[in-house]
Amino acid sequence: MAAILTWLVTDASLPPPPFQAPGNGNGASNGAAKQQPGWPSLDETAPKGGGKKRIVVLGTGWASMSFVKAFDESMKDKYELVLVSPRNYFVYTPLLPAMCAGTVEERSIVEPVRAVLGGKGKFFEAKCTDIMPEEKTIVACFPGGCLVLSCSKALFNLVLGSHAWKKTIVACFPEDAGFPEACFKIPYDYLVLGVGSINNTFNIQGVEENTMFFKTVEDAARLRLRISECFERAALPQTTPEERKKLLSFVIVGGGPTGVEVAAELHDLITEDLVKLYPDQIQDVSVRVIELMDHVLSMYDRAIGQYTAERFARSGIKLVLNSRVKAVQDGRVTVVDKEGSESEIPFGACVWATGVAMHPVVRILQEKLPAGTQTHFRSAVTDEHLRVRGSNGTIFALGDAATIEQAKAVEKATQLFDKHAQTHPDGRLTLPELQQLMEEASQEFPHLREHATFLDGKLGMQRFGGLAFKAFQEANKDKASMYREVGIVDPSSTLNHDQFVSLINAIDSGLRALPATAQVARQQGEYLAEALRLADGQLGSLDELAPPFRYSHKGSMAYVGGDRAVMDVPKVGPLMGITAGLVWRGFETWSQISFRNRILVANDWARTKVFGRDTSRV
Repeated sequence: MAAILTWLVTDASLPPPPFQAPGNGNGASNGAAKQQPGWPSLDETAPKGGGKKRIVVLGTGWASMSFVKAFDESMKDKYELVLVSPRNYFVYTPLLPAMCAGTVEERSIVEPVRAVLGGKGKFFEAKCTDIMPEEKTIVACFPGGCLVLSCSKALFNLVLGSHAWKKTIVACFPEDAGFPEACFKIPYDYLVLGVGSINNTFNIQGVEENTMFFKTVEDAARLRLRISECFERAALPQTTPEERKKLLSFVIVGGGPTGVEVAAELHDLITEDLVKLYPDQIQDVSVRVIELMDHVLSMYDRAIGQYTAERFARSGIKLVLNSRVKAVQDGRVTVVDKEGSESEIPFGACVWATGVAMHPVVRILQEKLPAGTQTHFRSAVTDEHLRVRGSNGTIFALGDAATIEQAKAVEKATQLFDKHAQTHPDGRLTLPELQQLMEEASQEFPHLREHATFLDGKLGMQRFGGLAFKAFQEANKDKASMYREVGIVDPSSTLNHDQFVSLINAIDSGLRALPATAQVARQQGEYLAEALRLADGQLGSLDELAPPFRYSHKGSMAYVGGDRAVMDVPKVGPLMGITAGLVWRGFETWSQISFRNRILVANDWARTKVFGRDTSRV
């Protein structure tokens, strides 16, 4: 057997791939690379020229690729751009749910990195395994350590007996095989950390082994194949009714945008396409969404969560609310509701679409920086120019890998109050004055902007736990009953100094990092590219030459099935239904990273409407 395997590898007509230690399945190795003196440096094979500063960018997600795309080619004479990632393509993640149902194809939402990079710099398909900030160097290794080889069924039977259904063999090089050229060092002048985040299992037993994550193209493709497999197995004559119901039970953990869209796309696939192909099995299909909160899409306007719940109820999608996952076994998930009662839900496929955790590369960096500079549990702490604390301005972090350290407004609450309340006869703040105060103060304290945006109107008043509503209700007890009845604040109501300080302190207590969304990552990548242009090679003076980063929320949207979508637009409010669905589809098409992808996605929408979805297991 060993001889046959050796022949397979040596006769594969492929050079042995450089070795990389096994990873953790989330795009990073389990720790820093082991130091080996033989590693070559990029400067030895491709030395910098012309006194350029080298910018090394890690990752090919939203943040990194937005930076690369916005990087002005006129800066090539000042900076040498080097992009490093184990993935040589960019994927448009908002359409991954559509891909898992076959509504769009995977090739339509991916774009080769080199096509986006063009002549702006170099790309290395390698995985960052260590960062040495004192030396201003990273270690990168080629991500592949295995060969997948095809062979004949007869040969495979000879080697592995009856396990010949895949007719492939995986040959991996052992760690001590000795390929020092597999890893190499890349010195940098500036490092841009855009590695994103990984899935968070919250240390729940069985999640990693028995559920399907949903962050990558591979995850979506795996789910698509699993759905087809469940239906085919359910259609076999020897499948019992109990097993059929289990196979056709699909569970999505997480009621955020990803979980809701996966459920909606899965429902569309079942009711529009699979019902025609598996008419005898459809009656046993069930789709469930498990959510910890009392409503789905909890970060959206409450009216959107209510609309989505009603829409799902009419579609037959079951919401398991106020419930948490205790454990996941093979084929069943244990759920605990708010009363503490446990129940088990069988499944044929379970999608884990909730929670993000720190990427191992970020953890490696945090351990190398001065003590006390990095304290966040999920990402690297940066200043308002996205520079990582403790890196002396040489490392930037973007997207899910970054958390901007924000000042608390309560420290200047008295100053803000005195400035705006002095115009009022009794030295108190009215609701319009509070809104104006927060709008102006948001230049220094960005987290006040979203509160100011929704201070007027019944729905807006109930956002963020109704902090402003409760503050005015407590301060104006003579009108409290009216407030409760109509759900809004009388514009003539006022707050005194102590009540205002208490409100600002409550808002600061809920201060959170920017959401882990493509919108945030995209804006940060574009901001950093513009900041480099404004600095004109003088990144040491970035504070004076470029403004700090300010996130501008453009709104949120999600697909809820049946050609319908929901949108939460600032200063407009919630939009729901068919019209929102058309806007959502147009936006997702136009937002593709290239014209090629726009055409492919538009073609997929049309193909799905005319011919339906392809359910083949390819």
